[in-house]
Amino acid sequence: MQQDKRKYLGICYIILAAIGFAFMNLFVKLAGDLPAIEKSFFRNLVAAFVSFFVMLREKESFVVAKGARLPLFLRCFFGTIGVFANFYAIGKLAIADASMLNKLSPFFALIFSFFLLKEGIKLYQFFCICVAFLGTLCILKPGIDGFATFPACLGLLGGACAGFAYTCVRMATLKGATKPQIIFCFSLFCCLSAVPFTLWNFAPLSSRQLCYLLLAGGSATLGQFAITSAYSYAPAREISVYDYTQILFAAMLGMIFLGELPDALSFLGYFLICGAGVVMFILTNRKNSQNS
Repeated sequence: MQQDKRKYLGICYIILAAIGFAFMNLFVKLAGDLPAIEKSFFRNLVAAFVSFFVMLREKESFVVAKGARLPLFLRCFFGTIGVFANFYAIGKLAIADASMLNKLSPFFALIFSFFLLKEGIKLYQFFCICVAFLGTLCILKPGIDGFATFPACLGLLGGACAGFAYTCVRMATLKGATKPQIIFCFSLFCCLSAVPFTLWNFAPLSSRQLCYLLLAGGSATLGQFAITSAYSYAPAREISVYDYTQILFAAMLGMIFLGELPDALSFLGYFLICGAGVVMFILTNRKNSQNS
């Protein structure tokens, strides 16, 4: 397949993933005032079943390479904390704000890669990280006492955990874990981790809430497989910037279905974070072109 065609397919898949995750956030919000961990259980239950049957169909091994087991466990552990935190934030914040805080994960991934993989951070990357965190303050809106709201802080924690988890994905891949194995193990781990908390603090579901949570699971599964396909067609440096379209989709869905209209500070935060992401994307590609 021609390189340009592969790149366009990658862009289409990553935009499809953005749509899937935006709808996941919407359905999680529409499910109402349920415990965040209970919501995540149903979300990952669907993903675990789908990824299990995909692995059977593709005859993928369920045995993970020995060297990849620790980074895969860390991906599952911190990814699960990130999902729990993100779902709590979605329930309390505008879905565009929660989505934006979660999209800080690439900046956290840079920071964690510096410490874990010994990958240097260039000056322009450091500058973009600073701008992104300035945008984060616009969304967190710390008050006079210096503290932001608890849901906003959990949303930030979710982004940090996701960034660490993505770093672990790379470590696991370098050690021999396959993408289907990573998706299945993460979905199963997150689902099983939610079981004790769900049983301990179970909130009865109406048929409508169950339907919304299953739709959230289906949307998330679409997002996971689409983003995995995207990065199989093109490298992250060429297409990752299109992942920020999720913010646009989340804002549109929030306005249409929930009547949510982000305030001026939130819009400024979106602009700073997305702008930093776009600048980093452009400069990284320019540096790679000069070195090739």
